[in-house]
Formats: sequence, C-alpha cells, structure tokens
Amino acid sequence: MSTMFAPARPADAADQLTADLMAAVTPKFLTLVGWDPEVRVLIFPPSDPLIGTPVCRVAGCDNRITRTTQRGLCNSCVFRVERSGQKLEEYLAAARRKNRANGIGPCRVPGCGRPWKTAPKGLCDAHEARQVALDLPVKEFIHHPDVRALPSFGPCRAVSCTRSRDGNGPYCHAHRRRWALALRNSGTQDEEAWRRKVPAIAQSGVVSLRGLSNRAIAEFLYGLQQRYADGVTQRCWLVRPIGDQARAQQVHSLNDLDFGRIGPNATQIARGMLKYVNLFQQSPETERHKDTWDGAVFGLSGKIRFTEISQPWLKKATKAWALDDIPKRRGSQVKGAVQEQVNAIFVLSQSLRLRPDAGTQPELLNREDVVFFLNRLAFLQERGDISANRRLFLTRAVRRLLNRMRSLGLSQPGQPLHGLAGDFALRPEDIPDDPDDIEAGRDLPPEIMHQLCEHLGKLELVGDPQCRVAVELLMDTGRRAMEICRLDWDCLERDGDGKPVLIYTNSKAGRKGRRLPISEATAALITAQQERAYARFPDTLVKDLKLLPSNRTNPHGTKAFQGNWLTDLHRTWIALLPELLIPVVVEENGRRVSRILPFDKAKIFPHAYRHTYAQRHADAGVPVDVLKELMDHRELDTTQRYYRVGEKRRREAVERVTAMQFDRRGTRVWRTAKALLDSEHARRGIGEVQVPYGVCTEPSNVAAGGHDCPVRFRCVGCSHFRTDVSYLPDLEAYLADLLRNRERLAAFAEADDWAKVEAMPSDEEITRVRRLIRRVRDGLDDLSDDDRAQLQEAVTVVRRSRQVVLLGLPRVRQPLPDIRPERPS
Repeated sequence: MSTMFAPARPADAADQLTADLMAAVTPKFLTLVGWDPEVRVLIFPPSDPLIGTPVCRVAGCDNRITRTTQRGLCNSCVFRVERSGQKLEEYLAAARRKNRANGIGPCRVPGCGRPWKTAPKGLCDAHEARQVALDLPVKEFIHHPDVRALPSFGPCRAVSCTRSRDGNGPYCHAHRRRWALALRNSGTQDEEAWRRKVPAIAQSGVVSLRGLSNRAIAEFLYGLQQRYADGVTQRCWLVRPIGDQARAQQVHSLNDLDFGRIGPNATQIARGMLKYVNLFQQSPETERHKDTWDGAVFGLSGKIRFTEISQPWLKKATKAWALDDIPKRRGSQVKGAVQEQVNAIFVLSQSLRLRPDAGTQPELLNREDVVFFLNRLAFLQERGDISANRRLFLTRAVRRLLNRMRSLGLSQPGQPLHGLAGDFALRPEDIPDDPDDIEAGRDLPPEIMHQLCEHLGKLELVGDPQCRVAVELLMDTGRRAMEICRLDWDCLERDGDGKPVLIYTNSKAGRKGRRLPISEATAALITAQQERAYARFPDTLVKDLKLLPSNRTNPHGTKAFQGNWLTDLHRTWIALLPELLIPVVVEENGRRVSRILPFDKAKIFPHAYRHTYAQRHADAGVPVDVLKELMDHRELDTTQRYYRVGEKRRREAVERVTAMQFDRRGTRVWRTAKALLDSEHARRGIGEVQVPYGVCTEPSNVAAGGHDCPVRFRCVGCSHFRTDVSYLPDLEAYLADLLRNRERLAAFAEADDWAKVEAMPSDEEITRVRRLIRRVRDGLDDLSDDDRAQLQEAVTVVRRSRQVVLLGLPRVRQPLPDIRPERPS
C-alpha cells in the first residue's frame, strides 16, 4: 500500500457524543485494527481469531480465506485445485504463486513515488517501459546508473482511496476504470459526488472508513470494539459493506443507514454495532420514561413493554414498580418474569378500559371495579380464554403489585396512585383456589425415559455434540437447564468418602457452590466432556473454562452455551423421534385393561427431567427432607409439589393396594375394597395410624399418634397390625436389618450375654417377617400381567405421598440410591 494518501474528508463539527464514543475506544483496540486517524483505514490482523482472516495456504498467495469450508484456500486457489485435478496435498506441494496485484505498492526503483503497474515486475508504467527498452532484468535495472526516481502524480482523488495516481489523470488506475465505466453506463454524472461516494478498491483484510462523518466513524469503531469484547466473529468482507454504504448514502450516523442495501449478514453486524452505540447513550434514568425499555440498560436481554397499559397513572405506577423490582431479581429469566407481572397489569387495564371514563381517573375507582375485574377473569376462564392456573397467577400478581405500589409510596400526593381508594385492592379471599396438582404429573414415566435414552444418539445429529452431554446431565442430576449449561470445567469433585459430587450454581436462587451427590456413571460422563473441552481450548486456564463451551462468539472457551439454545435443540430432537408408546390403563366393558398408546411429546421438555428426578428418588424411598436438599429448595412445600398426586388418583391407588392387605400372620383381609363409601374412607383415615412397615388400628394408639403402644418396634407380633403390598420394600429392608443385627451381635464379644440376648432379634420375629414377605409375593404371583402392572402403578402412587414413619425406631441411615436412567453403551 502506498504511503502517500489522499487527504481525509474535513472533520464535522465536533459533538459531545462523538468525542465520548472515541474516548471509549481503547488504544489497545485501535492498535489491533491498525487505526490511524489521518489515514482512516482498518487493517484486520490475519491471526486474530475474531476479526482476522487467515492467509491462503498456497505458497506465494497473499489472499485471505473467506469461508472455513475451503480447507484453508482462497477462492482463486480453490478453483485452481479443482481445475488441476490434483489432490489438495499434491497441489500444495507443487504450487508456487507469485504475488498478484492484490492491492498496490510503490515502484521498486529507490525513491520513486509512483505505484507499480504489475506485481511481478513491481515497476511503475514509465520505468517498466524503460526496462523493456534497456532489455535488462529487473534486479539490474533498478540499480542502473541511468535510472532516476520519478515524482509522484499525487493521491487518487476518490475520497475512499488510499492509492497514488499512475498518470496525470485524477484517479488511480482502478478508479479511473470505474469512472469510465460509470460514464458509459449512466452518461453524464456529478463527478464530485461520485468521488465522495465511490467505494475503495477492495483489499483482503482492509476496510476504508475514509469519507465517513466523524460520528459514523466513532460509532463504527466503538461498535466494532464492543462486539469484539463480547467474542463476536467479524470478518472484513462483511464489515466493509457497512462503511461503503454509509459513504454512498452520505449519512451522518449509522442509525440513518438504509439496511436494505447491504445484505443480511452485514445488516446483522451493523445492527449489533448500533446496539452498543445506543446503549452507550442510555441509562436507567433516561429509559424509565419510555413505554418500551431496552433490557440491556438494566443488564437484561430483550425489551420490557408497557405499551398495552392504556391508563397513564397505571402505566406510570407499573414502571415505578418495575424499576424497583428489577435489581432484586436473580437468575437468567429476569426480563421474562418482570414482563409476566406487567402483563397481569395489562389485563387489569383491559378491565378498567370498559368503564365510561376508560379508567383514566384513579379517584373514581373503587371496590366495584375490583369485583368486575375478578368476575371478568372468571368469565374468561369459563369461556376457555385463560386456564385456571392463568387466572390464579393473574389475581395473585395484581394483588401483589397493587400492594407493592402502595408500599413504595405511590399513593402519596404528587404520585400516580394519589386519590386511588383504599378498597381498590384484592383481598386474600379474592384469590381463587389452587387447581389440583399444579406441578404434579410433569414427571416422565420410566417407559418413556428408557425410550428417550435409546434415542440419545440422534441428539448428535441435530446440532452440537455437546447437546447429548447436556441432556444426559439433565436426566441424571435433575438440575435446571441453565444450571447445566453454565457448569464450570472443574465442576466435579470427590467427597471425603471418594464419592463424586457435582459443584453447580443454583441460578434461580443465586446460590453458588452447591454440591450434589452423583453416580460414578455421571462422573464419567463429565470427565469425558472435560477432556473434549480442554482439547478444544488447550491455551485457556481451566479455572476460566466452561464444561459446555458455546460454539459462537467464544474464541477462548470462557462462555457457556445458552439454555435457550439447548431447549431449541431438545425440541428439534423430540420432534424427530418416532412415536413413543406407553402402557395405559383404560376401562372397557366395566373392566380395567392395559393398552399401548402414544405418549404426548409436548410433555417432554428439559424441566420435566427435574420433576422426573424428584419422582425417581421419592419412589425409591428417599425421605422428603433429604429430597429437599437434593433439589436445593428452601421450603419443603416446594419439594412436595414435585411429586404429589391428586386426591382422585391417590384414592384409586389406595383402594387397589388395600385389596391386598395382610394381618400379622399373613392372612389376607379386606378383599372386597372395590367401592368404599366416602364415610368408610374417612373412618379408615382417622381410625388407623402409620407405623413402620404398615398401619395400626388400635384406637388408643391412634389417639396418641402411634406413641402409646406397649409393644413398640414389635408390630409384627400385634393383632392390630396391618400391612399391604405397598410396604413390601420396607418389610424386605426390615428383614435385612434384623439379619444383619443378629450377625453383628453374634460376633460382638465386648458385651455380657444377657445384654446380647436382650438386643438379639428373636427367631419368631424373623420368621414372622419372612412369612409376611412370602405371602405378599405369592399374592402378586397370582395376579395376571395386566393386574400386576396396574397394582405396581398404584403402589408407586401410594408410596409417593406416604410420610416415612419410624416412631423412634433406631436405624442406620442408608446411603442415597444410585439412580440413573439406563443408557445405551
């Protein structure tokens, strides 16, 4: 490139924003892109992973690679390889390309100010003619005593160009040809306007900003820098059209660009630049007065819209609430959560809009308007416009927000709620009842989990191979999608017993360093992914590396892929799967039979694995307090919602299980419990109490909650004891405890004989428990396959909602079951 440049366009009148933007561009970035304020040209370094474009692999070729699919070759060399018919390695070994006329350079004669005519000789037009006349090699010619340096003709007068003229005309060789072409195509033109608008001659890795306003240049550099800081890939051939169109349209700011002329890829980059530029000018104080907030101003993604709230006072109060609420929220879905609350106020606004004054005068509102709003919600639910859950959410949200607005002082004089009656509020009794089992039923049946595991290989076909690892971790750990996506590389540790532990961050509650026991198979899955991630980014410190690094805007592996990305790929995977079948119990001709029916794929989504994780552990007998810790919940009620069942299903399951009830001798009782009256269910509910391995029907013991029994811990010897098939795992565990304790006591030599006899489990008790287990198993064997499957489902439902009862019986805490869905090898 010539060192003699055309003078830059005169600077625009300085404005504060331009100065502030330029001050925000760091010297380090300006050095990286080779920025000179006098030259106004960007030179993208070839080796940079984000803005660099590697040089072609062919020796002697200085072209840049424009696509990663070209195996390291420029467009010209790809064509030459195809034309040669050689294999790539053979072509690279033999090919030698001389430097082509990609760009321009000074004449090789020392001191000559003119550009060369052709790259092979490197001589200007005059010197090349002289060299031909003397018939001398170029190396001898440039040192010939009769050869003199020639003065420059001056810079090209096209504003965007940095080349020197090669003759007495006003342009360099390339722009002279372009001007001639423009005259032929369109006749007479305004040459001065053409000079200001014509693009620079394209050169690999070079972007000219000459001819742009100072504001546009400042926006260009600042936007480019911020995108670079965020790890966004930006190639010169995509960035160059933005500068060319800004020059051609003669815009003062990039905000004035007509994006329809620069193509979709360049438009995406330009809009990305402007996002940062516009954000630079904004603050929460300026944004709060708008009807649509840019979430980035508050550290969020997307936009928060208040446009649907038609009453000015209500809109202003909702904005004040949002401004107070946003900083207090945690997690990755803050914007969505805030927008949901705002949408609830929008529904209230719709109701107020039906008033004669459209609800614009708060001093005229009262309790009647609240009642009308509640009735309208009930009507919308009855018509099917909203669900029962949606109605519940809307009433709770409106009540909470109105109360919060008042607590923020918005009802004081001069505030938007001033004059609003105190009875314009929702009372606790206005909130509708919870729909049954809001959360329950979202777990996936074991049959579906097995089928999903069999098709995990197809996950690698829908996108990133890491998607399969992420989904397997969702299944194994029951964490939220965002928590899995954001796992650090060193998320696997070992506890004091050498067991694997997952270290993660509870994104919803904002709690870091949470520890979750996991299986060895899950630990092996994480270890394999650690090896893959480290192999991709060997130069990144492991403390900064992510376990599942993103494939976009992530040159160093320090950014994790997004939960939305995982959700989208998961949805695509589920759609590609064949029909998933599950046995379902249906009633035909008054009899319940099993049928194989398709499972609704809409119920399979990432968060369903969290419910399934809770259900697996609850079914395995993990106590609810332990499950609460595994789920990392603050409240026990939250955990119970993950695996509770509806009253109707629970009652049906109890009836089916109780039909196989046994007394202490193993005799079947209550054989005909098919259609008990409600009164009988109630009597049974209050006439018995749970004890270990069954229930007790003794009234005095029931009244004492199970703590007034003379033969406590010896229930299998009492006539008031009942057990059923749902207690079979507990009976088996109890038998194992008895046998284990007997062996330990027999081998214990440090106690007196009388103490060992007192502590030794009796042979009668062991025999009685064995007989009970055998009778229950025999009863199961007598059932048909359909009946056995239905009974097993009923047992699962009953155990799901059962509280663990120990009544003070000392037991050794058993380790957590190593539960992991089956995986194909």
